[in-house]
Amino acid sequence: MDLEIFDKTKDGVPAEHVKLIQDVLTYAGDYLKLADNTEMSVTLMNNEDIHRINKQYRGVDRATDVISFAIEDDDDEAAEFPLVMDDELAAEIPENIGDIFVSMDKVEEQAEYLGHSYERELGFLVVHGFLHLNGYDHMKPEDEKVMFKLQADILDAYGLKR
Repeated sequence: MDLEIFDKTKDGVPAEHVKLIQDVLTYAGDYLKLADNTEMSVTLMNNEDIHRINKQYRGVDRATDVISFAIEDDDDEAAEFPLVMDDELAAEIPENIGDIFVSMDKVEEQAEYLGHSYERELGFLVVHGFLHLNGYDHMKPEDEKVMFKLQADILDAYGLKR
């Protein structure tokens, strides 16, 4: 998986936490059997920046922990003008699944509140956002059950147990 991580925090994110994000998302991609040419980005920020994004794009006037913006394949224009290519060429073109934004302030706040490690909370939030990029949701109880079990399975198998 091609993963870009952007650190937009004021103080900078320690290298070991950036590596944790890379490793847990690579693991999650392998767990879901995503194609090697899958690409996505993670932007790490502070509460004020994620607050602004949350307000602008979701209409929610407060900071949140993680926001995912999935790139949809059901684009009307793409359906109107489909690309025609052979399987070999199609396999070479990366598939961008979207972007995740994480408030590092919320990682710290929530880890302390929930009584588990900073690393567990960071892993939880990026996997949560990653699953949203891959079509999982938790709006309905039956969908929540599926997504939250998968999320726990990935984190437990990776070694970030609660």
